[in-house]
Amino acid sequence: MGMCSSKSSSAGTDPNAHRTRSDEPKIVFEKTPAPAAQMPARKHPPPPSPRRVFKSDTILGRPFEDVKQHYTMGRELGRGQFGVTYLCIEKSSGHKYACKSISKKKLVTKSDKDDMRKEIQIMQHLSGQANIVEFKGGYEDKQSVHLVMEVCEGGELFDRIIAKGHYSERAAASICRSIVNVVHVCHFMGVMHRDLKPENFLLSDKSEKALLKATDFGLSLFIQEGKPYREVVGSAYYVAPEVLKKKYGKEIDIWSAGVMLYILLSGVPPFWAETEKGIFDAVLEGYIDFESDPWPTISPSAKDLVRRMLTLDPKRRITSAQVLEHPWIREDGEASDKPIDSAVLSRMKQFRAMNKLKKLALKVIAENLSTEEIQGLKSMFTNIDTDNSGTITYEELKAGLARLGSKLTEVEVKQLMEAADVDGNGSIDYIEFITATMHRHKLEKEEHLYKAFQHFDTDNSGFITRDELETAMKNYGMGDEATIKDIIAEVDTDNDGKINYEEFCTMMRSGTQPGKLF
Repeated sequence: MGMCSSKSSSAGTDPNAHRTRSDEPKIVFEKTPAPAAQMPARKHPPPPSPRRVFKSDTILGRPFEDVKQHYTMGRELGRGQFGVTYLCIEKSSGHKYACKSISKKKLVTKSDKDDMRKEIQIMQHLSGQANIVEFKGGYEDKQSVHLVMEVCEGGELFDRIIAKGHYSERAAASICRSIVNVVHVCHFMGVMHRDLKPENFLLSDKSEKALLKATDFGLSLFIQEGKPYREVVGSAYYVAPEVLKKKYGKEIDIWSAGVMLYILLSGVPPFWAETEKGIFDAVLEGYIDFESDPWPTISPSAKDLVRRMLTLDPKRRITSAQVLEHPWIREDGEASDKPIDSAVLSRMKQFRAMNKLKKLALKVIAENLSTEEIQGLKSMFTNIDTDNSGTITYEELKAGLARLGSKLTEVEVKQLMEAADVDGNGSIDYIEFITATMHRHKLEKEEHLYKAFQHFDTDNSGFITRDELETAMKNYGMGDEATIKDIIAEVDTDNDGKINYEEFCTMMRSGTQPGKLF
């Protein structure tokens, strides 16, 4: 789903993609000058202040410093909307860290720059907590801002669960306890996260006893008690109803954690639909399905906690401290050690991969459309790409939509930009534009689907074999081998080991349903 903070990557998940916010309090790093009456008189004008120059010319408000003087850069770990994260090694100690490099060209507005400073300040403020990634330092050069932080080599939370192949309510309770502990620490220290989701929780290392670490504080802010926040941010599946109503507080983090707990226990999100709007409508309705499998086999205590965390009224929703005291989640609590149904892991795999698959299929269709079919879209792209660079920047998109008479707000333009920018490089190329506009106009017509089918069916056999689809997906860096095989098995409804055209169309046209691909 595209919403405000969708982050996907072929190289991995960069848990620090960054977004614009316009109505939060701004963090001021410079000390306010003393009033004129307290300052000594000068006979001559003072020389220009270096700090003032640094503040206006830099993001961090201090002189440029080359991060490579202190760290040796290694392989890419992940890629997001604003930044690329690399493995790096500190020269003085030999210790490994993660370095997220953000191109300053992508920090378009004053709000972007303020948010960058705020993210650093929040990470510094929260550092030292067991379940929060440790911040090492910030550097800036002419092109980029570099954030150096603890590296989490254990991978994403859900990937570890899926790889293990089985787990219990007790294991789910332990994971949920770590997640809610992050919420508790954030709220206690005056921070609202605003973008809690599985991709933002990494494991510290590959060991069985690895700590769960929260990352991505790009949407976080310092809480002003009593102030209602109004900007719609977050990710579609995890967004709280009051965010959609544009009046919310820190309770939204408990809702997001509750959605994650529901997924941990069932393998699918509690609120789903074919479209993003459909998901939002389901969130606002707040109906929670406890009847479908595996819920009849889940303990009443677990269901009670999910229900309390997903209470529509934020004033009646359970707090982080109360979650940690709930009988099911306590270390000596009621959570059973009986393995959860293995079908839950299969559904979780499908849920993890479905957005990438949808984007891949649409991209393939876009690449195979004829000139005549996309002539209008091509003209739109040319008209918006005013500098003829072959890519559309945020500013060009904003200006182009305004010329077309669009009434979209700055936040909505950002959302559109992020939804279309599939590779996360900060601009929209021609194929991305066609893919996004095609998807918005529901152009998945039969002739387009057939062209896509032929693209995958490389030997023209009339079927897509597992190897063919696996090869195509891997060419786009989408998914590990085991996950791909599981999803292909789901599409192959007649179990003949290959996908016919009818099965392919069903896959493409299906809604986001539990146990199904999209």
